[in-house]
Amino acid sequence: MKAHRLFHNRIVAAALPILFACAPLGLHAAPLDDLFTRLQTAEGREASRIEREIWAEWSKSGSASADLLLQRGRDAMEAGDGRTAVEHFTALVDHAPDFAEGWNARATAYFSLGQYGPSISDIARVLTLNPRHFGAMAGLGAMMEELDRPEKALEAYRAALAIHPHLDGVEQAVERLEAKAAGQEL
Repeated sequence: MKAHRLFHNRIVAAALPILFACAPLGLHAAPLDDLFTRLQTAEGREASRIEREIWAEWSKSGSASADLLLQRGRDAMEAGDGRTAVEHFTALVDHAPDFAEGWNARATAYFSLGQYGPSISDIARVLTLNPRHFGAMAGLGAMMEELDRPEKALEAYRAALAIHPHLDGVEQAVERLEAKAAGQEL
């Protein structure tokens, strides 16, 4: 178990500088810019609606074959077949290496299989292609919690909340980790 954790800690240490580096801002379309602006002040159902619109935009690959691979992978995930999902998502990122959502989907599949090293590597790629991907940041936070890296988990969660202030479950995770850290300081 110690060797397993040491391996993951090395991956995390190597990946974190990449994970929070920003890609050029010109990579994002104006409709997304408007959605992100509105997301900052939206509440409740409006925030949820805007979040769905953002995910819908992120899921547009511009390629029918890429869309098919994304859907097949998502279907496999929904069926609880993470290994098949990884296969579909790997074909997707091979076919469309600049499609951030393909990398994010594969990161999620790896996470579901407990393969945090490959998942973190894919999240690094997602955030290089799409530095506003609050879902990838939240996923990174969850992995950092699992790996008992609360400071890094907080960093990832706070980065996600800076983009999406009402991200489901993330506000609670930050509160939980901050309370835990405050209790340890006493």
